[in-house]
Amino acid sequence: MWSALLGIPAFAGMTNAENYPTVIPAKAGIHGAVGVVFKVGSRFRGNDVVYFWEGYVLAVQPYLARFAEFVWIWDQMLGLGLPAHHRKMADWLEDCWQSGKREMLLMAFRNSGKSTLVGLFCAWLLYRDADMRILVLAADLDLAKKMVRNVKRVIERHPLMGALLPDKRIDWGSERFTVARTAVLRDPSMQAVGIGGNITGSRADIVICDDVEVPKNSDTAHKRAELREKLGEIAYVLGPGGAQLYVGTPHSYYSIYAREARTEVGEVAPFLDGFSRFELPIVNKDGASNWPERFDLAAIKSMRIRTPERKFQSQMMLEMVAPVAGMLDPAKLRFYDDQAEVTHGNGRMTLRIGGRTMVASACHFDPSFGSLRGDGAVVACIYICDQGEYWLQDVAWLRAANPGDPAESGDMPWRDEASQLCAQVADFMARHHLPSVRVETNGIGRFLPNILRRELKSIGWAASVVEHYETTTKATRIEDAFGAVMGARLLHVHRDVCQTPFLRQMRDWHPDGNGPDDGLDAVAGCILHDPVRLPRVDMPVKRADWRGIGGIFRAESHFNP
Repeated sequence: MWSALLGIPAFAGMTNAENYPTVIPAKAGIHGAVGVVFKVGSRFRGNDVVYFWEGYVLAVQPYLARFAEFVWIWDQMLGLGLPAHHRKMADWLEDCWQSGKREMLLMAFRNSGKSTLVGLFCAWLLYRDADMRILVLAADLDLAKKMVRNVKRVIERHPLMGALLPDKRIDWGSERFTVARTAVLRDPSMQAVGIGGNITGSRADIVICDDVEVPKNSDTAHKRAELREKLGEIAYVLGPGGAQLYVGTPHSYYSIYAREARTEVGEVAPFLDGFSRFELPIVNKDGASNWPERFDLAAIKSMRIRTPERKFQSQMMLEMVAPVAGMLDPAKLRFYDDQAEVTHGNGRMTLRIGGRTMVASACHFDPSFGSLRGDGAVVACIYICDQGEYWLQDVAWLRAANPGDPAESGDMPWRDEASQLCAQVADFMARHHLPSVRVETNGIGRFLPNILRRELKSIGWAASVVEHYETTTKATRIEDAFGAVMGARLLHVHRDVCQTPFLRQMRDWHPDGNGPDDGLDAVAGCILHDPVRLPRVDMPVKRADWRGIGGIFRAESHFNP
């Protein structure tokens, strides 16, 4: 009966199961039928499957287990069940592998068992092909070695892996091991490497990137760039048709796992563009737990209360945010898309953004020469509306051309760097209708105000240039400027600013850090700068009003007889 249901021929001998003491106890499992058990011993090959019913062998046949079956057998040995989300992950991994998808990303919430499952996947790949070479890459060597040890344990104990155990375990360490295989290969079956190690001398058929992104290598732009450079070396490790499997959770808005390109840092495509993705947050889109047996909704609620919100969103819900909020959290900004609208009526100019009337402005120019040596030259402008809120309209990073640049060829004479920067600031002020700019005169900025006045005059824009010598530290200025306005959610930021380095600098900034903060400093200068009323169009000259009021003559201030 059961042999017919299973679609396999009955074993002719109908041998009693007692003759096979190493048989796993039969339970309802992957096939949905009682009596499906596996046997490894001298009488059968490692891939033989033995089917029992009521203590008797129904069938024995060579069998190549699917990955979900492979996992189920292991769980049965440990007295565990196969959680539904493990089954989903197992099916996805096998479907990708069988369909030839060799670039995969598996993201799942913390403590979901994803690394354990990926370790079983590595064992399953070796079970299918003993000549497979697997390289495990992690944030540090100890973490990579942990997965190698787990896979070794599976090979040593799993009923289907007996044929892979070498007679002499010469290359059988915690950092690398080699199974019994027919091919003569230089590289081991599995090897552990930390992200800082040298991998270019290795060759692999699949690279497992297990938690390669962690807070210590993703909390600054420089570290993130280094991480991406290291991961780029994987291309030199893989052979033809090689595979990559990333496993982890995000630790930054600029995570390597992000779906969208971060254009403000120069990305034209996501780092893992084209990868097949499997994402499993702890709570699904319907609000139910993805592992209710271990994390019911009450437990999740309790976890959320005890855990900082950003850490929960990052590690449990897989959102692209840093687990720990920076000093300047962009989530406290209010973004807008409206352009500034300038109208003239009744002899005066009015500037509005999104229906709000702007009454004052502040502009700050933070000069710098040779940005390769440090921060760049930046100019920023902020409007203040009639309700006292701040509107960051624009932040511009300025660049001076060199004499040899193609753009400077032709009949136009080359201008010195200071004049070029000041010309850009003058154009910036006229474009945004700014009546005043504050120039930081520390260091190289001491001779720029006069040059800027000249450039403003040359384009016909009447504006004041305020010289300012800064005595406080940059970190203090940034903290003082942003703390209050962001805490009260009074700072609006135009969406175009998001395409500049400004938001990245916010996310990465720390008072004790040494990363780029030129954009932050320029905006801080605007916030701390005393606002200046926006310019008004000059009133036209009027004739005196000769109409008498109570026998008294009243003339306008611009009386012209």
